[in-house]
Amino acid sequence: MMSLALLNRNGYKISKLAILSQAEISDLVEQMVNEPIEFHNQIESLTIAAIEYNEEKFDRILNTCILQMGFENTVKKIVFPFLEKIGLLWVSGTVIASQEHFMTNLLRQKFIVAIDGHPLQINSGSKTFLLFLPNSEWHELSLLFLNYLLRSSNHKVVYLGPSVPIDDVINAGESIKPDGFYTILTGQPNGYLIGDYLNKLANHFPASKVFVSGPQVMHPIKGLAPNVFILNDLNTVITQVEVFFEEK
Repeated sequence: MMSLALLNRNGYKISKLAILSQAEISDLVEQMVNEPIEFHNQIESLTIAAIEYNEEKFDRILNTCILQMGFENTVKKIVFPFLEKIGLLWVSGTVIASQEHFMTNLLRQKFIVAIDGHPLQINSGSKTFLLFLPNSEWHELSLLFLNYLLRSSNHKVVYLGPSVPIDDVINAGESIKPDGFYTILTGQPNGYLIGDYLNKLANHFPASKVFVSGPQVMHPIKGLAPNVFILNDLNTVITQVEVFFEEK
C-alpha cells in the first residue's frame, strides 16, 4: 500500500499500478529514488543526516533553508520532497524505523515552534477548523503544517492531534461547531469501512465540510455525504482549504 501511495502521488495512475506485479512496482520505486529533484543537495544532505542520526547537521541544514527561503517555502520545496524520498528509501529497505522516527521528531519540533510563532489573531473573516488523525494514526507532519498555514491566515485551529477516536472527535465538534474538519487516512479506521467512517462525521455535522486525504482514499468511494471532500495531495489540500475559507 505504501508503494502504491508513493507512486500515485508522483503521477502514476491507480489503473496502471493495479496491473503491475510486485517486482515491477519495486522497480518503479527504485527508479524514483534515483530521479533528479529540485534542491537535490539540501534534500540529500538531510537524508544523510537522518541516516547518521546527526541532529546538529540536520538542524543546521533546516535552519539555513528557513533563513533563506522562509518556513513555508522550506516545507513545501524541501521538507515534503525529503519525506517522499525517505518514504521511497523505507520501501526499498535503505531506511529503518529508528531513523524515520529520529528525523520525524526533529521536524515535528520545528513545526511546533513555527506554529507557536503565530499567536491567535481572530478577526471578522476568521473560521474554525478541527484537525485530527483517526485512532492509531500517528504520522502528523502534514496535519501540523496545515495547522501552521491556517493559523498564519488568522483562522482558529482546534488541533486534536494523532490517534483520536471518532466519538471523541464528534464530542469536540459538538462543543466547537467548526466550519470544517480535516483528517488523513493512512490505514483502515478501527471498526469502520472508510465510507462509513467519513459519513458518520459528515452526517453528524451537515453544515461543516469534511476534508480527507491519504492512501485509504486513493480509490473512489461510493455513497459519501455531499459535504465530504477527497483531496489527493498536500497542494490540493492547501488550495481547497483556502478556497473554502474565501467562499465562506
